Amino acid sequence: MKNYFKGRHFQKDIILVAVGYYFRFSLSYRDVVEILRDRGITVHHTTIMRWVHHYGPLFKLLWRKQRCSHSQSWRVDETYIKINGRWCYFYRAIDSHGLTLDFELRQHRDYQSAYHFLRRLLTTYGCPNCLVTDQYGGTLKAIKQVIKDGLLATENHQCSKYRNNLIEQDHRLIKHVLVKSSGFQSLRTALKTLSGIEVMHQLHKKSQREPNLFGFSAFQSLNELLAN
Repeated sequence: MKNYFKGRHFQKDIILVAVGYYFRFSLSYRDVVEILRDRGITVHHTTIMRWVHHYGPLFKLLWRKQRCSHSQSWRVDETYIKINGRWCYFYRAIDSHGLTLDFELRQHRDYQSAYHFLRRLLTTYGCPNCLVTDQYGGTLKAIKQVIKDGLLATENHQCSKYRNNLIEQDHRLIKHVLVKSSGFQSLRTALKTLSGIEVMHQLHKKSQREPNLFGFSAFQSLNELLAN
């Protein structure tokens, strides 16, 4: 296994517990500091912030190498994330089992953003039997383009407000983790943090399909992700 923790002043287990708790629960950096201090470990909150920004993209990269879809019915939607006082858009796709297929943070909710996301999604997984979206104009225009590109069949696209309830509920679980966040100051740091939160959310959802006697462990799941 590649050593992703070489040169760090703290042991791997401490780092994984800190970032795992932050990505899994609605905690601030100072909350994580308090949790670690109760276990005899003194870490500054800015150190934890640097760990989050460093390991979030790494977890995303490792997850993307392992991702696969077990369903041919997908849901695509976007949700709002405030960054430095401005609303940005977090595009997400899940399958009918609720498992995450892909995600992407964009500055605008428009045709270009939707097309870029849909093209990458369809190129990665192939054409699904059913792709459900909302009726937003930019998304529908992007759907027409990927159909022209031969990545999606017309009959496989559906617009349904109610069939998209699954992904809209899934958005809430992602945003719940951000409740105690101090907010994002840039698109770059927001994407790094959201990458870790999204991957942790996916690992938790996947674990629910394989019940464990002792329940889910953020630390153990990240260890397994790094080992594969």
